[in-house]
Amino acid sequence: MSDSNRRTLVRSLAALPLAGVLPAFAQAPAYPTKAVRFVVPYPPGGASDVTARLLADKLSEAYGQPFLVDNKPGANGIVALDLVAKSPADGYTILMGNVGPNAINAGLYPKMPFDPIKSFAPVTLTTTVPIVLLVNASSPWRTTQELIAHAKANPKAVKFASGGPGSATHLTAELFKDMAGIDIVHVPYKGDVPAMTDLIGGHVTMTFATSIAATANIAGGRLRVLGTASRTRPKSLAQYPTVAEAVPGFESTSWGGVLAPAGTPAPIVASLHAAISKILAVPDVRDRLGKLGADVVAGGPAEFSDYLQAEIVKWTKVIKAAGVTVES
Repeated sequence: MSDSNRRTLVRSLAALPLAGVLPAFAQAPAYPTKAVRFVVPYPPGGASDVTARLLADKLSEAYGQPFLVDNKPGANGIVALDLVAKSPADGYTILMGNVGPNAINAGLYPKMPFDPIKSFAPVTLTTTVPIVLLVNASSPWRTTQELIAHAKANPKAVKFASGGPGSATHLTAELFKDMAGIDIVHVPYKGDVPAMTDLIGGHVTMTFATSIAATANIAGGRLRVLGTASRTRPKSLAQYPTVAEAVPGFESTSWGGVLAPAGTPAPIVASLHAAISKILAVPDVRDRLGKLGADVVAGGPAEFSDYLQAEIVKWTKVIKAAGVTVES
């Protein structure tokens, strides 16, 4: 089948109801006939984990087989991606991809045990997720401008937490540091959730985190949003200013997507894409993700492949320009 025909088939399947799609693939051959492992490269509680668990529940209902979320944090996502890249290409191990492990790492690590493009079969981009600038709710800063003024008056006094060296939240803060002209100190953690925990505890001054990961702490009054890192105010976070309103030109966003090992049969990739697309089109699912600040995308495999390659180019340029290394 040509690439053009394959893309046409995928788009056609995405337009069908789940009840019509899944039996069609069940004939050649049946999939799935057992549990599917859904690997997440972060600890529980972050944006990738929340999205994966929502999808896993709905995929289990749609296919009649369990989709089991397996959190495999470590080495900035390399542990999880290596596991999936080296798993059998049969559709029984899939990955909840993310901008950090799938795009940023390509510019951070000259050698990885897999190829960030060739080792995976993109299934679908699922969501884009705003990143927010957070401080402790009891801190004196209520605007991005106030925080910047404090950092300029007190070099190295501001400590920023991140989800790990070279993570999207780390690079977002490095971009903020450079564009705002401030000298702040990096304190890495293993994920957004532990970073926010120490921010709540007063051990660090600020952090950037995905809106999904931060929602509970914002709603609970433990953390204060100073701004969003999006180019414009996201609809779900329209009450907050953008960081760009204080630092012109500043922009950063996170995204999630599902991938399988390279070589996974095209019918299985197409089946997964069709099922996930239908799930993401359900109003209740869109509402739940929207309330957390995520925007549903659900592009096809070819579109996701193009997007992934563009993201790798983009973040590699940022990494080189900022001189960021995994030891930063």
